[in-house]
Amino acid sequence: MPTPAARPAPLVRRVVFVDGVRTPFGRARKDGLYAHTRADDLSVKTIRELLRRHPELPPERIDEVAIAATTQQGDQGLTLGRTVGVLAGLPRSVPGYAIDRMCAGAMTAVTSTAAAIGVGAQDVALAGGVEHMGHHPMGFDADPNPRFLSERLVANDALNMGVTAENLHDKFPALTRERADAYGVASQDKYAAALAAGKIDPDLVPVALRDPEHGWGLATADEPPRPGTTVEAIAKLATPFRAGGRVTAGTAAPLTDGAASCLLAAEDTAAELGLPTRMRMVTFAYAGVEPEIMGIGPVPATVKALERAGLSIEDIGLFEINEAFAVQVLAFLDAFGIADDDPRVNQYGGAIAVGHPLASSGVRLMTQLARQFEENPDVRFGLTTMCVGLGQGGTVIWENPHHADYEPLEGDDK
Repeated sequence: MPTPAARPAPLVRRVVFVDGVRTPFGRARKDGLYAHTRADDLSVKTIRELLRRHPELPPERIDEVAIAATTQQGDQGLTLGRTVGVLAGLPRSVPGYAIDRMCAGAMTAVTSTAAAIGVGAQDVALAGGVEHMGHHPMGFDADPNPRFLSERLVANDALNMGVTAENLHDKFPALTRERADAYGVASQDKYAAALAAGKIDPDLVPVALRDPEHGWGLATADEPPRPGTTVEAIAKLATPFRAGGRVTAGTAAPLTDGAASCLLAAEDTAAELGLPTRMRMVTFAYAGVEPEIMGIGPVPATVKALERAGLSIEDIGLFEINEAFAVQVLAFLDAFGIADDDPRVNQYGGAIAVGHPLASSGVRLMTQLARQFEENPDVRFGLTTMCVGLGQGGTVIWENPHHADYEPLEGDDK
């Protein structure tokens, strides 16, 4: 094998988001969309779609495949990045790995591969996540170390995400059930409006289905949304995590199956190959918080990311916040003085409507932000952020290449 010519690696390279896609999301239940579909096959569909959309990318130029899953067993185990790459038909020379940061799995897959691109170790990467919660409920068969409780490292309820949402309501009395209910309805309404306007379908890849009883089918649309939801209807829902509580099925993301993946590249490599630049990564940050109120995690993560970027919250023109629970989004908005109905926030609705297949959601947020950048060239910066189980938050700040002040590399036509 010939020795490749040596080339100096720059200390910092600009990293761009080329494209992102996802499967339609299905309800995680025995009669749900993907009840008889494997998790790894969902990821394969997203990788193949990215390759189909970008024939200008030679597959052998892909340096890494990073795929996240929260419950890495069964059909979403076995080093997903490598197995999905092989199943998707990538050259055997393309390596891959699996990653887990619970809900921020795909986000971490993106930031980890972007960091490698940034230091010159890679040029092009595929990153994403999958979660089949119908096959692998969150925490199923987990064996938490007994020291967590015996040494009071975390509270008894810290491993129950719904209870942590109730705790957030307790900690901040201004986060009322009425506000949460109104936010949950708004998420459904915004998703329905975005769907009707044709803003959802372009990012979806159809998935062939096979049901032992009903034969073959095709998934082309999200299953979880409930259009027409009203505040009056939500007000009557039970509070499953606490008697007399405030968190309901109308203000929480439903259990969901789905996958999402994206294509990242160094900006100079994207220009070389003729790949589009839909966003540029500015910086990212993760932060830890008390596990009992994990929903507050996006706040310190965003503060840290803004400081690293030399920006303020006023510089952010678009927000994509994962809606694990309405109360978690409202806590973020209050922390930064943003109104509940601010038009910059979750323009297409969020996980309360469309669902939250844990490790895949980070790339959904990014893909939607990229599309919103195209629609809003007057916005220069946006961010994607999410809370993470066991008390973490993650935030990625992005720059809009369609903005007048964006400075592409020489020879890059965006």
